[in-house]
Amino acid sequence: MAKRLTIVDRMTDEELMKAVCDGDHTAYKTLINSHVKSVGSCAYRILGNKNDAADICQETFLRVWLHPQTWNPKKSKLATWLYKIAYNLCIDHLRKYKKDSYVADPQKRFEEILQSTDAEEIHSSIIHRRLNFSLKMLPENQRSALTLCHYSGFSNKEAAVIMNVSVRALESALARARRSLKKILSDQSGVNSDNGCWSKHLDQINTKKHNHEY
Repeated sequence: MAKRLTIVDRMTDEELMKAVCDGDHTAYKTLINSHVKSVGSCAYRILGNKNDAADICQETFLRVWLHPQTWNPKKSKLATWLYKIAYNLCIDHLRKYKKDSYVADPQKRFEEILQSTDAEEIHSSIIHRRLNFSLKMLPENQRSALTLCHYSGFSNKEAAVIMNVSVRALESALARARRSLKKILSDQSGVNSDNGCWSKHLDQINTKKHNHEY
């Protein structure tokens, strides 16, 4: 068993998927361990809820086990395929439960969230909480574009494939997301003086747009 684990740990994504197609549970668990954190993080940033993100993550990998043959390594990387599954599940979830989190008054909503029990459960760090709350205030397409391109490291072209939109539409959503996030974070500066942190974060986002075009 130990020897099998060692062999599986050295497999590429393509080799692991071939093994999963053959019903190899060890390869499947290794595949999950390799990608579950990043897929779960993406789902959480889009949905803004830990429990919902966990459900989406579980459903994503269940589909991998049930339909591994649907991945074509010649057409996309495994990560792109996984994220596309997770993204579609997230959008279905938002539409089903109408949980698109855009709000007209982000400052008021931010202050409400800081007082809620749920806020304390999301992150131990106040800065991380603020960032995630700010992302939740963006419309779904802007939040998804920023999540995929900045936080998950996909190129604009890859993110467009995942979201099933044109590269031009993806870039437009990114531009709007950056402007919206800048405004929301600026509004939050009245609650606490972390302006330097937000400026640095926004600079990183704006810099990334030059590094992940294609």
